[in-house]
Amino acid sequence: MINAGKAVRIGLLTLCVNIVLAAVKIFIGIIGNSTALVADGIESCGDIFSSLITWVGFQLSLRPADDSHPYGHGKIESLAGMVSGVALLAAAALIAWTSLLHILTPDHSPEWFTLPVLLAVIVIKIFLSRMVFSFSGEVHSRALEGDALHHLSDAVTSGAAAIGITIALIGGKGWETADDYAALLSCLVIVLNGGKIIRGTLHEMLDGNVSTDLNTEMRERALEVPQVINIEKCRVRKSGIGLFVELHVQVDGNASVRAGHLIGHAVKDHLKAVKPEVVDVIIHLEPSDRREGRP
Repeated sequence: MINAGKAVRIGLLTLCVNIVLAAVKIFIGIIGNSTALVADGIESCGDIFSSLITWVGFQLSLRPADDSHPYGHGKIESLAGMVSGVALLAAAALIAWTSLLHILTPDHSPEWFTLPVLLAVIVIKIFLSRMVFSFSGEVHSRALEGDALHHLSDAVTSGAAAIGITIALIGGKGWETADDYAALLSCLVIVLNGGKIIRGTLHEMLDGNVSTDLNTEMRERALEVPQVINIEKCRVRKSGIGLFVELHVQVDGNASVRAGHLIGHAVKDHLKAVKPEVVDVIIHLEPSDRREGRP
C-alpha cells in the first residue's frame, strides 16, 4: 500500500524548498552579477510548476477505478511524468538562450559570495534528489523519478555554475563569461535527463513491455500455485504504479470447468498477495497432458 502521508510530506517539502531556492538564487544572482545563478533560479521556478504537476498527478493516479475508468486512473501518473520531462527540456532551452545572450554581451565578473550559495544549493538538491528517487523506487513511479531528476539536474546546473564562477574569479578580466559557458554545458545533462523521462513515459503510455525480470517473476509466482502445470503466455503492462497481468495457465485437460475456475482464482489471489502492485489478473486456461507435460 502507498503511504499517502509520506507522499504528501515529501511533495510539500520539495515544493517549499524549490520556492525558497528560486528566490534566493535569482536575488543573489542579480546582485552578484552571475548569469548562471539567475538562470538556475529561473529553472527552479520551472521546477515549482513541474513539482506541482507531478505530485498532483501522482495523487490523482491513485484514485480507484470507477464506471468511467474501469482500469483506474494510473495513466495520469504517466502524463505527469511526460510533463516533467518536457519541463526539463524547456528549462534547458531557457538556460541555453540566457547563457548565449550573456556570452555575446559579456558583463562584470560574478561576485565571490555567489559561490557559497551555489555550494549550499548543490548539497540541498542532491539530498532532495536522493529522497525523491528513493520514494519513486518504492512505488515504481515514472513521474516521481522525473521529479528526482529535476532536482539532480538542478544540482548539476549549480555545480557547473560554481565551476564557472570559480574560473571567472581566478581568471579575472577576460574570463567574465566562464559561468555562462558552464551553464550552457550543463544544459546537455538536463536534455539527456528530460529525454530519458519522456522515452520512459511514452513506453508506459503505449503499454510497452515491462522488464524481463518482472515478467519472469510473474511466471514463477504463478507456478507456485498447486495444479498449475505450466505458464504458456505472460503479459504484464504498467498503468501508473499498478500492474495488469494476463496469463495463459496450463492445467490438467481432464479437470472440470469448476476446478479450472478455482485454480484460476487461486493464481490471481496469489499474485496479488505476493505483489501488492498487481491491480488485476486475467486468466486464460489451457488444457495440458500431465503425463507428457505438454499441451
